Amino acid sequence: MQIAEIDAPEDEPSTAPGPLAWLARHRRPLLILVTLALAALGFEAVRAILAEVHLRDVRHALHRIEPARLAAALALTAASYLALTLYDWFAVRAIGQRLPWRTAALASFTSYTISHNLGLSLLTAGTARLRAYGAAGLDFADVARITLIAGATFWSGVFAVTAIALLAAPQPLTLFGQTLPMSLLHGAGLAVLLAFAALFVARARGLAELRLGAASLPLPRAPLMAGQIGTAALDLACASGALFVLIPHADPALIGSFFLAYALAIVIALVTHVPGGIGVFEAVMLALVPIGRSDLFAALLLYRLVYYLLPLLVAGALLVGIEGRRLRRPIATGLSVAHRIGQALVPPLLALLVFGGGLVLLVSGALPPAHGRMHPLHDILPLPFVEGSHFAASLVGTALLLIAPAVQARLKSGFHAARLLLVAGAVFSIAKGIDYEEATVLLIVAGLLQYARPGFYRSAGIGSAPVARWWWAAALIALLLSAWAGFFAYKRVPYSDDLWWDFAWRGNAPRFLRATLGATMLLVGWAFWRLMSAAPRVREHQALDPQVAARAIAATSRADAMLAYTGDKDFLVSTAGDAFLMYRVQGRTWIVMGDPVGPEEAWSELIWEIRRRCDAARGRLCLFQVSAAMLPLVVELGLQPLKYGEEAVVDLRQGYDLKGGQFKSLRYSVKRATSEGLVFEVVPAAQVPALLPELQRVSDAWLADKPGAEKRFSLGRFDADYLAHFDCAVLRLEGAVVAFANLWETPNREEISVDLMRHRPDTPYGAMDLLFVRLLQYGAAQGFQRFNLGMAPLSGLKPGPLAPIWSRLGAAVYGHGERIYGFSGLRAFKQKFGPSWIPRYIGTTPGVSVPRALIDATILIGG
Repeated sequence: MQIAEIDAPEDEPSTAPGPLAWLARHRRPLLILVTLALAALGFEAVRAILAEVHLRDVRHALHRIEPARLAAALALTAASYLALTLYDWFAVRAIGQRLPWRTAALASFTSYTISHNLGLSLLTAGTARLRAYGAAGLDFADVARITLIAGATFWSGVFAVTAIALLAAPQPLTLFGQTLPMSLLHGAGLAVLLAFAALFVARARGLAELRLGAASLPLPRAPLMAGQIGTAALDLACASGALFVLIPHADPALIGSFFLAYALAIVIALVTHVPGGIGVFEAVMLALVPIGRSDLFAALLLYRLVYYLLPLLVAGALLVGIEGRRLRRPIATGLSVAHRIGQALVPPLLALLVFGGGLVLLVSGALPPAHGRMHPLHDILPLPFVEGSHFAASLVGTALLLIAPAVQARLKSGFHAARLLLVAGAVFSIAKGIDYEEATVLLIVAGLLQYARPGFYRSAGIGSAPVARWWWAAALIALLLSAWAGFFAYKRVPYSDDLWWDFAWRGNAPRFLRATLGATMLLVGWAFWRLMSAAPRVREHQALDPQVAARAIAATSRADAMLAYTGDKDFLVSTAGDAFLMYRVQGRTWIVMGDPVGPEEAWSELIWEIRRRCDAARGRLCLFQVSAAMLPLVVELGLQPLKYGEEAVVDLRQGYDLKGGQFKSLRYSVKRATSEGLVFEVVPAAQVPALLPELQRVSDAWLADKPGAEKRFSLGRFDADYLAHFDCAVLRLEGAVVAFANLWETPNREEISVDLMRHRPDTPYGAMDLLFVRLLQYGAAQGFQRFNLGMAPLSGLKPGPLAPIWSRLGAAVYGHGERIYGFSGLRAFKQKFGPSWIPRYIGTTPGVSVPRALIDATILIGG
C-alpha cells in the first residue's frame, strides 16, 4: 500500500558514472569476453609449445600407454572422487548437521563432475550443491557454508601436499626458466607446515572461526581439521597420480616437480574460470613438466577422458537411473533424499552430457580418421556420402551444443531434438570413418535421455529455453577447441584455396575446413536468430471482466483486492467466474499479488493453475504479500514460505477515539493541524473526475519531493481511470486541497484502507495524523469492522542463530537500513494509531531461486 512511503527517507544520491561504475554494469559480458580470451590464449600457448610435435607422435604415444597404466589411472580417479565425497561429509559435520555419508557423497560427486567440466567452480558446484542439499532439507546459508568449507579443504590439501613435495625435493626446481635452490624449496615447505601447525594451536586455544570482514568460516575441531587436510591431500595426490601414471616411461624421480606443476596448473585454471580449464591446464603442464611433449600431451588427452568425461558419464547414468525410477514409481520411491537429489540435478547433468556429445562430434570431425578405418568404406559407400556424413556430423555436434539448454529446461521439444540428433550423430560417425567409439558414447547418452523421458513434460519450442551467457561462452570454446585440434592435426598441410574444393578419400584437411565453416555458420546463425527473436514484446495486459471483478470483490474481505483496477496486472479467472488472482511476469519470475480475490473455495484451483503455467514456462513462482490463510496452499505447492513483514490493522467495531495516555501525542497533532485550518472531507467517486486537476498538482509536488520512480504493482499510481473507481479523502486549507488519499472499501464493510496518499511538501504540521484519525473515525461511522494501515516491510522478523537465514537478513536490514528506507520509522508512525500487527508472507520456489525471485519482485514494485 502507498502508506509505506509516508516517512521513508530519501535514497542516497547515486554515484557519478565513471570507469568503475561502467565495469560494474557490464561485469557479466566482460567476464565472458575475458574467459573466451583466456581460452584462446591457452590454445595458442599449447600450439606454440607443440610446434615441433606431430599428430602421429601423439598417436604413437597413446599406443604406448599399457592397459595396466590405464587401469591404475582409473583406480586413482575413483580414489580421488571418493576423497572428494569426504570434503562434503566433513563440511556437513563442521556446520553441525548430521546427514548420511551416502547423501553427502551423491551431492558431492555430482556437483564436482559438473564443476570440473564447466569451470566457475564456486558458482557451478555451489548451485549444484544448493539443489542437492536443498532436497535434503538444508537451507541456503548451510549450503553456502558447506561450499566455503569444501573450498577451504581443497586449498588446504593443495598447500599441504605442495609443502610435502617441497620438503622432499631431491634437486633444485626449474620454473619458467628460473632455477629455485634446495634451501628455498625446503624453507617454503617448512613455512607452510608451520602455518598449519599454528592453525592447530589456535584451534586448541579456543579459536572457533576465522573471520575476514563480514564473512566467517567455522574452524572444526583438531581431529576433524586433520581429517579434512589429510583427505584433501589424498585427493590431490590421487588426481595428480592418475595423470602421472598415464605418461609412458615417466621417471619416478620427477614426481615432486610434477606435482608442483600440477598444483600450479590447477590453480591457474581455477583462477581463469575457463570451462574445465581446457587449454590453460594443458599449457601450464606442457610448459613446466620436463617430460617428452608428445608423451605428456597424449597423457593429458587421455586424462581428460578418464578424470573429467568418464565421471560425468557415470554421474549422469547414476542420477538418470534414480530419476527414471522415481518417475516410473512415484509413490514407492519418490520420497527418498536420493530421489529428490536426482530430480534436482538430472536436468543440468543431462544437458551437460548432450553438450559433451556435441563436443565429441566436433573434435572428431576436426581430426583425421583412425588408421585403416577408411578402407572398408571404399567398397560400401560412395565418396559423396562419406563427405556428406562428415559435414553433417559436425553440424549435428554444433546443434547438440545449442539445444542443450532446452534439455536442461525439461522441454519436450528439446528431448525429441536431442534424441534424434544423438542417434543421427552415431550414424554419421560410422558413415564418416567407422568411429564406433564415439557412436557408442552418443548412443549411451541417447539411452540415458530416453530413460529419463517422463521428466520432459514442458510444452514449448526449443527457442523458448533461456540461454545463459556462460553457455554461449562454452559453445564458442568448444568450437575453438575443435578448430584448434584440426589446425594442430593438419599444420604441415600447406593452405591453398583449392583445399575447399578438394573431395578425395584422403582429403581429411579439406573435410575439416568445410566442417568447421559449417559449424561456425550454424552457431553464428543460431545466435543471430536468438538475438533477433529476443526483442522485447509489447504486451497489453489482460483486462478483467467487470462482472467477474464485481462478483469476486463482493466476496472478499480484503481491501487490497482493489489493486485489480491499477491496470498493470494480468489476471487468472476461476472456472466458475467468481474469483481471480492478479499476477505479473518479471524476468522469469511469476509474481502473484496477495491472496486470490473471491471465495476461498476457489483459491486452490487458481493457485495450482498459475503454478502449472509458471512451470510450463520454466518460470519461478513468487506469491507476494499473502496472508496466513494462504500458508497451507504455499506448503502444498512445495514453495518456501518467508515472512515479509507485518501489516497494521485497527479494530473499528467499538468505534475510534483518542482517549487514553497512549494517544496523547496524537491528540496534540490533531489539535494543532485543526487549529491551522485544515478541513477533512470525503469526496464521492462520482465527483472525483472534476477534482483530478487539483489532485494532480498535489501529486506532482509530492513526487518531486521524493527520490526514485513512482511505485507500482503492489501500490497504485496516479492515474485518472484508477482514481475514478474510489471515493477520495481530502484535506483542504482555505478551500484548496493540500492532501488526499483514495479509499479502498470492501462491499461487505469488513475492511477499509487507503492506497494512493499524497500531500504538498508545505502542508502544516500534523496533517497526516489528522487525515488518518479522521479516516479511522469515518470508517467506524460507516460500519467497517477494521482499518488496514498497510505493511511495515521486514518488521517482526526474528534474529538469532536459530532463526532461518531470511529472518536474520531481514532483521539486520530492518535494524540497520534506515538510510535505505525508513523501516522502523514507518512502523513507529503506524503504531501511534494503536493497531494490531498481522504477519504477511512471501511464498517462492525454494533454493537458488529465492534471491532471484526477491530481486525480480523488488524491480517490479520499484517501477
